[in-house]
Amino acid sequence: MIFMTFNTFGKIFSYTSFGESHGKAIGVVVDGVPAGLKLGEEDIQKDLDRRRPGQSEVTTQRQEDDKVEILSGVFEGKTTGMPIALIIHNKDAKSKDYSNIKDLYRPGHADYTYEQKFGIRDYRGGGRSSARETAMRVAVGAIAKKFLKEKGVSIFGFTREVAEIRAEKIDLKVIENNSVRAPDLQAAKEMEKVILAAKEKGDSVGGIVEVIAKGVPVGLGEPVYYKLDSKLAEALMSINAVKGVEIGSGFSSTKMKGSEHNDEPYTVKGKVKFKTNNSGGIIGGISNGDDIVARIAIKPASSITKEQRTVDKKGKSLKVSVAGRHDPCLCPRAVPVAEAMMAIVLMDMYLIAKTRRA
Repeated sequence: MIFMTFNTFGKIFSYTSFGESHGKAIGVVVDGVPAGLKLGEEDIQKDLDRRRPGQSEVTTQRQEDDKVEILSGVFEGKTTGMPIALIIHNKDAKSKDYSNIKDLYRPGHADYTYEQKFGIRDYRGGGRSSARETAMRVAVGAIAKKFLKEKGVSIFGFTREVAEIRAEKIDLKVIENNSVRAPDLQAAKEMEKVILAAKEKGDSVGGIVEVIAKGVPVGLGEPVYYKLDSKLAEALMSINAVKGVEIGSGFSSTKMKGSEHNDEPYTVKGKVKFKTNNSGGIIGGISNGDDIVARIAIKPASSITKEQRTVDKKGKSLKVSVAGRHDPCLCPRAVPVAEAMMAIVLMDMYLIAKTRRA
C-alpha cells in the first residue's frame, strides 16, 4: 500500500498542518524559511487575532484566544533555516454539543464523505474538516507576509459582497473598523443587518472575499503546470466553504471582447505598465508586475440551527438542528485566511523564481 501526504502545501516554502477542531491542539511545521528573517510570536499573533472566533455578533461565539507558540526554528529572534513548528492549544471546545448528532449526516458538511472514505470520523465540530484548521494557515501566512514585506510586497483582503450587498467604495482604512471587514462603511452596515437577520432565523448567508497583492515583481510563476494563477486557485479553493475562485476580470471576461479584455502595455521611464488589469496581474501563468487580484465565492455556513431533513448511519430519515456556536457568515473571518493563502503561494513562487536564473 502506498501512503502519500495530503496535509502538506508548497514546494520550497511549504507547511504540514495537523490537529482537529476539538482535539488538544492544532499545529503546523513550516519548512523552507530562509535563515535570518526576524520573527517573533507577536508577528504571527496579530493576524491570528483577526481570524480568531468570538470577535463580534456576526461571528461564532466560541472563545479561543488562539495564542501561538513557536517551538522551533527561531533563535534569538531570527529564523535559523530549520523547520519552524507552531502550536495553538484548543481551550473552549464543547464536544457535548455534538454528542446528540454523532450518528447523523449534517446537511452541507463532510460527515458522510469522510466516513465513507476513511470508515471513521471525528464528529466533534467536524474534526479535521472544520475551519478551525485555517488558524494554522493564517499563522504560516503571517511568516510569508513578513518575508514578502521585506521584498516590497503587501497583501490585503476585504469582504466585497454579502448576500448581494456589494461594497462599491474601496477605502482600505475602514476594513478593520467594521465587523464584516468591508471597505465601504455604508455597505458594511447593510451587510451586518442581513447577517444578523439570518442568524435570528437560525440561518446563514454567503458572500465574496477579495484579496489583492501589491508590489509583486515580474516573473513569479512557472509555465504550464505550476502557473501562479493555477496555484493561487488551488490554494484559495482549498479554504473551507469556498466554491469558486476568479482572478482579475474572472467570469465577467466572458462578456467582453478581446479588444476590451486585453491589457494594453505602455512605458513610463522605460518600465512597462498596463492600462487595465483584467489579467489580475498574471499573464501566461507569470506575474506581470501589476496588482495580483483574486476573489473567492464563499457559500453560506453549513452549521445552522434551522431545522433540516437528513439521514443517520442506518439510512433512517429524520430532522436535525445543528446546535453549538457557529458563524452566520464566514466572510469576515475568511479575509485573513485568503490573505494567508495568497502570501504562502507568493513566497513559494518567489523562492522558486530565485532558482530559475543565474
